[in-house]
Amino acid sequence: MEPVIKTDNLTIRFGGQIAVDHVSCEIPEKHFKSIIGPNGAGKTTFFNLLSGELKPTEGEVYLKGERITHLSSIERARKGLGRSFQITNVFPNLTVLENVRLAIQSREKIYFQMLRYFTSYKHLIEEAEHILEQVLLIDKKDAIASQLTHGEKRKLEIAMLLALDSEILLLDEPTAGMSLEEVPIILDVIRNIKEKGEKTILLIEHKMDLILDLSDSIMVLFNGQLLADGTPEEIMRNELVESAYLGGMYNDDLAGNQ
Repeated sequence: MEPVIKTDNLTIRFGGQIAVDHVSCEIPEKHFKSIIGPNGAGKTTFFNLLSGELKPTEGEVYLKGERITHLSSIERARKGLGRSFQITNVFPNLTVLENVRLAIQSREKIYFQMLRYFTSYKHLIEEAEHILEQVLLIDKKDAIASQLTHGEKRKLEIAMLLALDSEILLLDEPTAGMSLEEVPIILDVIRNIKEKGEKTILLIEHKMDLILDLSDSIMVLFNGQLLADGTPEEIMRNELVESAYLGGMYNDDLAGNQ
């Protein structure tokens, strides 16, 4: 079966620095893959290459067998590749419900009509409320988005991805900046999405313990290179991964073990 996402020697250089170094991977459909690594490992840059926000210096990105390396982030989003936690995705002065409803309207290509009030689109409101229930945000549907807590804004961003019906969710450190009380809630939201079995999920995290029970597989980046890729059990037993997280590995060690 053709992987839903595939990269082939994906590389990007900024001046003399290689941020992502010939990374090749395959992600099956409806799979949950976590991407971990120490700070500065190249995780977010790799996501930016997948989503089209950056163009690679070398290598290719494929979506369902189609080469999409040349496509913009908007074109990739239209093909079902959804990237979370971009601040422009949320309208801070609108309510939570309105944010999700507008995402559904965008998906359905329903545009503003001067003589038609938005409440006449009852099905849009019902779908928006259903999505807010999925992300445990229905009780905040009438709140202004700017008034949400950090964790609630994360849930709203996920809700908007679901409203756009993104087939593939790229979640960049969804627990970053959250209070200890908020972390389990956002993980429950992500777990609920996974258990529905309808989405392919790629999640960046640097705290390995948070994602072990969620992940079908884990890939580890270190200094821009793919250090390991396997099941959570395999990653936990990998001595190179342990060395990377303990800070005892250098580029020469990595090169000698690949």
